Amino acid sequence: MKTRTAKTPDGLTLLKGSTTRYPTRPEEARLEAFPNPEPGRPYTILFDCPEFTCLCPITGQPDFGHLQIEYCPGARCLESKSLKLYLFAFRNHGAFHEAVVNRILNDLVRTLRPRWMKVTGTFNRRGGIAITVIAEHPARTRRP
Repeated sequence: MKTRTAKTPDGLTLLKGSTTRYPTRPEEARLEAFPNPEPGRPYTILFDCPEFTCLCPITGQPDFGHLQIEYCPGARCLESKSLKLYLFAFRNHGAFHEAVVNRILNDLVRTLRPRWMKVTGTFNRRGGIAITVIAEHPARTRRP
């Protein structure tokens, strides 16, 4: 039996080579995508990211959270290594939780143009208060 090496799809640069450069800011990160293998079928992809960190924009202290990114792809799917490096870039980025979750949604929608996407950020307690932020595309009005 022959072992075949999968060809890297065009446009995916972060999977090539053995040296990984970690971005220090979200602006430096590059989200990459590949063609959806089943563009005619609506299905859901869920990324579970339990080790997300960013900084409080006021105190500079680290904020720890759990991100979930759920989407129904259109023509393109998100490449997971590029997501890992993109999320890593937030480690030294100061922003409120609401801004972080909405920025991640906006950047992913711009890259993928999904049929539907939801980003949920559940941030650890600080001062006895935990925060969960949910942003969706297309936006839906939610009532408590």
